[in-house]
Amino acid sequence: MARRAMSLLPRWSSRVFLVDLDGAPLYFGIQEEHWEEKAPRVFRQFQKQDKYYSLLVCSRDRIKGAKFYAELKDKLLRDLPSGCDLTTICSFLPNVRDSLIKGYFLKSNTENSPQIERLLSQLEQHDPVLVCSYSEGEDEQWTQHLWSRAESKATASAKQYYLVSSDVPSYHPSTLNIINSDVFYSFDEAYDVLKKCSDIIPEAMSVLEKLPSRVKARRKPDFPVIVIEGLDATGKTTLTESLRDTLGATLLRSPPQCLSPWRACFDQEPPLIRRAFYALGNYITAEQISQEGMKTPVIVDRFWHSTAAYAIATAVSGPLCNLPSEGSEVYRWPSDLFQPSLVVLLTVDPEERKRRLRGRGQGETDEEQELDHNQLFRLRVEEAYRRISGPACVTVDASPSADLVLQQVLLLIRGKCHL
Repeated sequence: MARRAMSLLPRWSSRVFLVDLDGAPLYFGIQEEHWEEKAPRVFRQFQKQDKYYSLLVCSRDRIKGAKFYAELKDKLLRDLPSGCDLTTICSFLPNVRDSLIKGYFLKSNTENSPQIERLLSQLEQHDPVLVCSYSEGEDEQWTQHLWSRAESKATASAKQYYLVSSDVPSYHPSTLNIINSDVFYSFDEAYDVLKKCSDIIPEAMSVLEKLPSRVKARRKPDFPVIVIEGLDATGKTTLTESLRDTLGATLLRSPPQCLSPWRACFDQEPPLIRRAFYALGNYITAEQISQEGMKTPVIVDRFWHSTAAYAIATAVSGPLCNLPSEGSEVYRWPSDLFQPSLVVLLTVDPEERKRRLRGRGQGETDEEQELDHNQLFRLRVEEAYRRISGPACVTVDASPSADLVLQQVLLLIRGKCHL
């Protein structure tokens, strides 16, 4: 068994599991003794004639683990026999930061089980995965069988645990691993990820060469810096260009133009690597702000709010109540990143935003497609925007004409920034 898996075993019976079954999060725990407790709801709807398995990615190297987790799904979809259902599973220690491990949950009929167990055995022998199988006993009690490297398949000698119901945690377990995995709070943390993956992603070194020096502290700009945030098609481009012309300001964008050659590459990477790339883009933009802000006011089209809000909303599935509460450290501004004078969040009615997107006739990013098709995702993004502090966003309704929105924002700038 992989060393990472072995390190988990001393606390294995304390862990909680979450299976995403048809979009419904279902939790269960395990225990070593049989207390005649009913099986968790997730298993009561399963059929005794079917077979169930889970694979948890337990790599000590989080870069390689993130890559393997993404590649594992493709391998399973390619190699599993037809009729096998695949969904996600994760395991965590309640309220313990960085304890989340992710994987996949499989359901199959008995006929396909020999082929599946051969595949899982090969994975367990050579890759950083922890494999479990699940079965129902005569007393309708479900058990989890923890495979060991010595096992070619789940057998009676494998470590056995009894499945029990578990309380739903206060917040989605993915929040346990958000800090410096989905959202980065320092230059050094994001830099470290790209540095460590440069041997497997050559483009990472090109990105690192674009980064500003961290040797000396930057002066605070003499002129105000105003960030305009919002979903696509809320009018950011029109407003930022109008503010540039009206105020005689410099217009910057995040991620910066210098990273454009590598965006397509990093958009295909797992969240850990992709989010580190975009986090570092904010530090490049901050360097540009420090230079241009000595000469003119600076308008920035998106900044750290966007990077964090989309990452949080993607990592945390389900309704708004799954988000960390207001005031959580997840929403804090990075201590080493420049803080703008004012952040304006543009909002429009969802139907109006869709109409504007259709009018553009442009292709959408994966996240934009998710915004259009998943109302809960859009609501999570908007709420994450609102909860980020240091500075917080000032919300402006961008539904009126562009001229009226410009005048409203100019009033805010004059009141806050004295321009």
